Amino acid sequence: MGKGDIRTKKGKIYRGTYGNTRKKAKAEHPAAPSVKKAPAAKSAAAKKK
Repeated sequence: MGKGDIRTKKGKIYRGTYGNTRKKAKAEHPAAPSVKKAPAAKSAAAKKK
């Protein structure tokens, strides 16, 4: 059980992988909230009525 064992934390650090033994740290700042788009302009055909 050492660097070659991917089931241990030391082995995961050595290989650069993550999993149950070595959790990834969550980002402190979540992704930016999505920006709501303005409603689409009505077509010219609708304005002629």
